[in-house]
Amino acid sequence: MYRDPEAASPGAPTRDVLLVSAIITVSLSVTVVLCGLCHWCQRKLGKRYKNSLETVGTPDSGRGRSEKKAIKLPAGGKAVNTAPVPGQTPHDESDRRTEPRSSVSDLVNSLTSEMLMLSPGSEEDEAHEGCSRENLGRIQFSVGYNFQESTLTVKIMKAQELPAKDFSGTSDPFVKIYLLPDKKHKLETKVKRKNLNPHWNETFLFEGFPYEKVVQRVLYLQVLDYDRFSRNDPIGEVSIPLNKVDLTQMQTFWKDLKPCSDGSGSRGELLLSLCYNPSANSIIVNIIKARNLKAMDIGGTSDPYVKVWLMYKDKRVEKKKTVTMKRNLNPIFNESFAFDIPTEKLRETTIIITVMDKDRLSRNDVIGKIYLSWKSGPGEVKHWKDMIARPRQPVAQWHQLKA
Repeated sequence: MYRDPEAASPGAPTRDVLLVSAIITVSLSVTVVLCGLCHWCQRKLGKRYKNSLETVGTPDSGRGRSEKKAIKLPAGGKAVNTAPVPGQTPHDESDRRTEPRSSVSDLVNSLTSEMLMLSPGSEEDEAHEGCSRENLGRIQFSVGYNFQESTLTVKIMKAQELPAKDFSGTSDPFVKIYLLPDKKHKLETKVKRKNLNPHWNETFLFEGFPYEKVVQRVLYLQVLDYDRFSRNDPIGEVSIPLNKVDLTQMQTFWKDLKPCSDGSGSRGELLLSLCYNPSANSIIVNIIKARNLKAMDIGGTSDPYVKVWLMYKDKRVEKKKTVTMKRNLNPIFNESFAFDIPTEKLRETTIIITVMDKDRLSRNDVIGKIYLSWKSGPGEVKHWKDMIARPRQPVAQWHQLKA
């Protein structure tokens, strides 16, 4: 009998079976590896997004003591600064929790945010937005009405992220309290020295104030920087009509400060560049141009020039200034000034730039100021850090002029 020599012996696997088995094994291995990578990516990206959400917290409770103050009001009542009224529980509108997100949403949001961060031109857009929307900080306060005692209670709790107004890169904030339209009578908190995140926790009682008149008033809070030797600088304001508030119990609010209505928030912008040379121990300040300056003269224009002060530990070291541009609200200066600053003194150095309006017959008017240091406002600190991070390169940035 003839037998094919290539025929497989019984029980031995054929070549096709072995080939199919190998393909299945490789496919399963690749699938397992891909699944592992997918889960790993979701964990990493989801964790990154979760951490960004956890940085958003609820403001902590206020601390501090209160002192008593009293003032007579036209309505027959009086305002007193005293301790909080017992039995009234504040309701903070900021106590809201973020709803949990799924892992798929986390992954999509994380990838989207990274794509936006890497998109061209995004850095310039953010810088422009930061200049156009100046951050003046925010304030926490509460308000309520006691019908049995005919008393309106206003408590000033704290403020956060206030801008620096002083040479030292900080501020001395306090709060004025009005019940508009009455501007003659006001109450004030204490001054918190060198503090951009002050806690006041002072309570003011407007006693003997009928509810019918209270709801016709507007609660107006103005945050100012105290200055012993000159006029107090306005930082920002908040107003809230009392007829839009549930006064039956204490309501707590967080409100962003807005530019004061006296026009201090619309003083114009200045474009300047900084160039730091560590080997020469010098900083070159280039005053480039300004735009939309506030008109200070009767004719609706200004005669601007720029003063540049070099400060070290709150002491004036050196001053330089540009030429005066006659009747121009959008002047172009293009003037550079060099200042010698040793590296070890850089941390305690502040450059104050003041745009002035020249006046022949009276005192020159201040249009606006900029404080440049490592501890000034967010925009100023960014410019200062960029200057140090890019030595020997001019770093230009627009700045909003402040009062």
